[in-house]
Amino acid sequence: MNSEQTPEFTTAGKGAHIVREWVTVLVVALVIAITVRSLILQQFYISGPSMESTMFQDNRVLVNKLSYRLHDIHRGDVVVFDRVTVDGQVVQHDDLIKRVIALGGETIAIRDCKVFIDGKPLDEPYLNDYDLAQSAAEDRCRVPVMEDTMVPDSQLFVMGDNRPQSFDSRMFGPIEQNLVVGRAFVIIWPFGAAKFL
Repeated sequence: MNSEQTPEFTTAGKGAHIVREWVTVLVVALVIAITVRSLILQQFYISGPSMESTMFQDNRVLVNKLSYRLHDIHRGDVVVFDRVTVDGQVVQHDDLIKRVIALGGETIAIRDCKVFIDGKPLDEPYLNDYDLAQSAAEDRCRVPVMEDTMVPDSQLFVMGDNRPQSFDSRMFGPIEQNLVVGRAFVIIWPFGAAKFL
């Protein structure tokens, strides 16, 4: 009788062991995924035209949340930041994606859609020259002229690459550096548009 029951107990034991193994794998994978998302990488999707023609509506980007713990923010970086607005007692958080144009302590000016940092024209190879020329000709830059404005220390002046259609620091002012979530460094979707930023 023992010899007949032993295979059944062995099979049941193996089954329980396999279930425990898979539960352990799934729990570890979940912990790793949560850790990566909260501390290292996070995916964001583009929901408007403000960063065209660098990225477009419904593109997915990966954001390195660890980047600025290792080095300073640089001009030209594409960053995701938390824009906090307060309406009465309602606090709203919106994740926006823009490009860093001026750093704390620098003076920014905008004339005819051209950006000047500390009096020198800023080279912006990421802009679409045709759209920018059309915008300047049709006076469609939201702030056609902005006199010299000092960016406070520990703040950033950010703008979208699609200057006529971007809600950015020209409207809401510089942002605090500590509101930056991380640096967008690659478009991952759709695959045909995948590229490093």
